[in-house]
Order: sequence, then structure tokens, then C-alpha cells
Amino acid sequence: MFKLIFINSRGENIELFGRPYRLTRVEGLGDVGADVQTQKAPYQDGESLIDTVLEPRFMTLELKIVGTDLADVEEKRRRLSTVFNPKLQLGTLRYVRGDMVREIKVVAESVPVFPDGPTNRGRTFQKVLINMVAPNPYWQSPTIEEQPAYEDLFEWPSDYWELGDDGDIYFEMGLQRTERIIFNDSDRPIPFQVDFYGPAERPMIENRTTGEFMQINRRLEENEILKIDTDEKSVIFVDQEGNETNVFNWLDLGSTFFDLQLGENEIACNCVVSSLGRDFDIYYQKQYTAV
Repeated sequence: MFKLIFINSRGENIELFGRPYRLTRVEGLGDVGADVQTQKAPYQDGESLIDTVLEPRFMTLELKIVGTDLADVEEKRRRLSTVFNPKLQLGTLRYVRGDMVREIKVVAESVPVFPDGPTNRGRTFQKVLINMVAPNPYWQSPTIEEQPAYEDLFEWPSDYWELGDDGDIYFEMGLQRTERIIFNDSDRPIPFQVDFYGPAERPMIENRTTGEFMQINRRLEENEILKIDTDEKSVIFVDQEGNETNVFNWLDLGSTFFDLQLGENEIACNCVVSSLGRDFDIYYQKQYTAV
């Protein structure tokens, strides 16, 4: 069994599973149309495939509101109409089955439909029809955070370093690993976000599997952050006071807003830093054609 949870842009949410909003039928969790794009040369038999592009995903939810009396049913109808208000733009539909969670951005195509007639409504129930569309047809995993791995090597007492819990003073040595393998087992190449933390000199991230890279031709000072988003194609600088500035022009001319390809991606982040602190974080969501 699975359940759906809808969260609108204001953070209001409704769980569609059992009482009082019992999910009775769902369409569109898997099936989505595709536009097969081809071209034909003179005297060519058949056509040549250029690309295949998925269409927006259309979903239909059928529910049954269960209440204690007519007033209770009417109150739950109003809440459903408020949360699924199409004027609120995109919300998040979350699919949960066991430990598996998938999310997709959707908007209602209309206010929920409440059909009339004795089989559709009564003193303690009301059937509901909700039609939604997902402009981006892919289901996504929850956000995955890849942090640089810091490996403790050894430590020894010292007269010049921090006081430990046992009262002794220790000097700690470690290794900051700036390379990792990210395995993309979803259904398409996926964009990601990388955050660099200062101090750092000309931070760069590279996909050694494809040879693509993104490099910033600037130095980050202490408590400064640089955010690169390959989906939005954006480069944002955050200063020590938290102010954000678009610094797209800091990007090296040879840089590419690359995606994480299907399968293994050997990712390396290179920058000269003055300490073994928090150098960078990588965030991404895997994407799937169906659940």
C-alpha cells in the first residue's frame, strides 16, 4: 500500500490515504506521453531519430471524504479546496510506500470537483475528483547531500592546541578527501548544486568521467560561500553578512553546467584552502519516470 501527501506553496498539507481523505483511485503515476522527434532526408527510407522528449504528466485523483455529519463533511470540503487551490501555483505531491519516498511538483488544473447525486454525496461522505499536471514529468528522490569525507588519522598531546574532554591537550591530524564516486541509478542525467566555503582559491568541480568542469576565477574569504546550481544555471555569492549576489561573470569561460550522468561519476573538487574545515557540499535529487 502507498499514500500520497500534498503540500502546497504555503506549506499546508493533506494526507490522502485513510480517513478522512480516503484515496480510492489514482491515474498518471507511471504513464506519461513522449514526443519522438525525427528528421527525414531526401530519398531516405524511414526517418532518423533526433531525440525523445517527455510531455507534462497529467494525474487524476479520486477521493472519498468521510466525516461524522454533514457539517463535518462540508468543513473538510472547504479545507480540500483551500489546500488544492490552483492559484497557489506549484505544490509538492509526495508518494510514500514503505521506505521509498518520491516527490513531484504539481499544480491543480481546477478547484476540486465535488459531484452531486446520492451515490456521490451523503450526510457523512463526499466523493472528490482532483485533476493535476506536473510540468516536469519526473518523480524525484528527497534531496541527497554529499559532503566531503574527513578521515581522522591520529592525534597526540600538545602544549599548543585544544583541551580535550579528558583534560589533556591534543593536536589532531586528518585527511580531507575531495574526490568521490557518485552513482546515478535514476532514469536520466541529473542536475545538482555545489556549495563552496571559504577560504578557497579558485574553487573548481570536475566530472572526470566526462572531462567537464566548472571553475570560479576568484578567491573566497573566511565565512564566504559560493553556490552553483546546474539546473538553474546560476552562480550566487553569499558574503559574510548573508547578502546574495549574482556572480555569473566569475565563471571560467571553459566551464560547463554539467549533469551527473547515468552510472558512475568520478567527481573531484579542487581548491587551495587554509584549513581542513568544511570545503564544499553537493546536493542533488535522483529523477525517475514512474513510481
